[in-house]
Amino acid sequence: MEYINRLSCEFEARSSNEGLARTIVASLALSLDPTLDELDDLRTAVSEAVTNSIIHGYNQECCPENIVYMDCILYEDRISVTVRDKGCGIEDVNKAMQPLYTSAPEMERSGMGFTVMETFTDRLVVKSTPGEGTSVTMVKIFSKNRE
Repeated sequence: MEYINRLSCEFEARSSNEGLARTIVASLALSLDPTLDELDDLRTAVSEAVTNSIIHGYNQECCPENIVYMDCILYEDRISVTVRDKGCGIEDVNKAMQPLYTSAPEMERSGMGFTVMETFTDRLVVKSTPGEGTSVTMVKIFSKNRE
């Protein structure tokens, strides 16, 4: 499938940049004329992915870089968004993807980030290597393009 547009960016792992990431993705997706609900779902999923990189990926001093990378690819019927970090990584991805699991209970995290991403997108792929970082790829297909 050929893409029609793509965008890559990087930003510091600061909670204030979560809104920036949502805005970037939404602006790119607007050309496909998504519904407001679809746009909200996409923004929510991206927020969760970016928040995970900030809170969990860079939660220790093991990661001096503290940069979040975001790659977006726009196709005629969908958008693919990859959010990645070079943080601490995840020991057990399957365990981390279970609802209510959190590696930061002291921060009162709900443990629902991956569940939210999975619910609000059509495909979710999580890859992680301890000590090297995590990559979360989400694909959202827009309803006017579904059969």
